[in-house]
Amino acid sequence: MDFLIFLLLLFSVCTCIGLLKLGLVGRKPGTAILPPGPQPLPIIGNILNLGDKVHLSSANLPKTYGPVMSLKLGSITAIVISSSETAKEVVHRNDEAFSGRTVPDAIRVRNYHQSSMQVDASRGIRQKIVQKMLNYVEECGLKGCAVDIGEAAFTVGLNLLSNIIFSCDLVHYDSNFSQEFKNTVWGVLGGVGRLNFGDYFPAFRFIDLQGRRREMKIHFDKLLDTFDGIICKSKSD
Repeated sequence: MDFLIFLLLLFSVCTCIGLLKLGLVGRKPGTAILPPGPQPLPIIGNILNLGDKVHLSSANLPKTYGPVMSLKLGSITAIVISSSETAKEVVHRNDEAFSGRTVPDAIRVRNYHQSSMQVDASRGIRQKIVQKMLNYVEECGLKGCAVDIGEAAFTVGLNLLSNIIFSCDLVHYDSNFSQEFKNTVWGVLGGVGRLNFGDYFPAFRFIDLQGRRREMKIHFDKLLDTFDGIICKSKSD
């Protein structure tokens, strides 16, 4: 349903733009030659080639166009790498040249994309967090309880960051707050991962046709309220 709504919005808003641009914009001299890929349609490019199951399309298209292919997603050109050898060449040997990445429009709701933070966690913090997880797994084993691997991994990652930033554990194993916070984080990740008109046509980001920014604002506000509570508690202590 989300995909159909996206297509309707896409055609209704962009048809007029395509007509205006048709015949007015030619290929610029010296334009880089792109890898092979499916022939893009006017305006929408290869969005229909991906469909609503992007993971399956991304696995099937390389069988026709090779391990490195190009896709036109709206007004955005994307290069897709599907082989481990080529991926290693990009992320290992040419990591600096390819270190830039596109910021999803939904993340721009509070302008967090304009700043970045580099965190170098000490070995002691990592060892402490992992040891707590091992203790929890051992305790579950003694009780004969099943261990939710996803929940445990989420707690480890989150507490690693919270110890670096706030010097405390943000969540605890088998706590209601941990599940609530996880739902909020998954809400953020889901908002970033869903199909968004503004990602493919940046000129129309300000319209927020699908309400992605409004959804993300709700999730970000919940996160900020949680962080504000931690800061206030630290000040009172």
